[in-house]
Amino acid sequence: MKIGLVDSGIGLLAAAAAVRRLRADADLVLASDPDGMPWGPRSADDVTERALACARAAADRGVDGLIVACNTASVHALPALRDAFEPGLPVVGTVPAVKPAAAAHRSVAIWATPATTGSAYQRDLIAAHGNGALVTEVPCPGLADAVQAADDAAIDAAVAAAAALTPVGVSAVVLGCTHYELVADRIAAAVPGAELHGSADAVAAQALRRIPGGPGGGTLEVVLSGRPAGLPAVALAYKEGVALAVTPATA
Repeated sequence: MKIGLVDSGIGLLAAAAAVRRLRADADLVLASDPDGMPWGPRSADDVTERALACARAAADRGVDGLIVACNTASVHALPALRDAFEPGLPVVGTVPAVKPAAAAHRSVAIWATPATTGSAYQRDLIAAHGNGALVTEVPCPGLADAVQAADDAAIDAAVAAAAALTPVGVSAVVLGCTHYELVADRIAAAVPGAELHGSADAVAAQALRRIPGGPGGGTLEVVLSGRPAGLPAVALAYKEGVALAVTPATA
């Protein structure tokens, strides 16, 4: 089994690490776009073009399926990616975990990028899966960029700013950007008592259900804006990156 993961940057580490936990033998191809990031401020057409380029770079390495490990790309590019690769290669997108959070809690905050916060996509998601819960949309300017740079001071400042906008006593926080899952411990500390809901585990499980393939070697390949490369040094600032750096993987 060989799975490609697509994102603008290191946000894909969370889903990749989740796949590795479930299937240590799965071969992984991490295809990101450091030359074009961040994707959030880009137009839908531009995001789609860049996501397709990353997906093609992964597909060229013989993957059995693709994970779009990016909320922005899933919003804008998922239909085009499925048109381009399915049914030959299953394509699994990433959706913020609003449904499970609202099913279990009456007060929910969604932490997301400023571009996603208040968007028609997120509002539709709340309308469809909010389950009558009180849902607060919390913009997190600078947090994804700070995580991408592993800038501790900037991460702490962005988390503190978002926590200040989060209602006191909220019982669940949905992590609406894959980068945020890499600093889930800091977010949990800033919103004590709230249960965090990320997407990585559910995305990994869905991918393993849909993507065929027998035992692999637990290898890792990295493609940065179409160029073969090693795992970026910044990835090693996070436990997910450290776990992925062990290749071949061990069960």
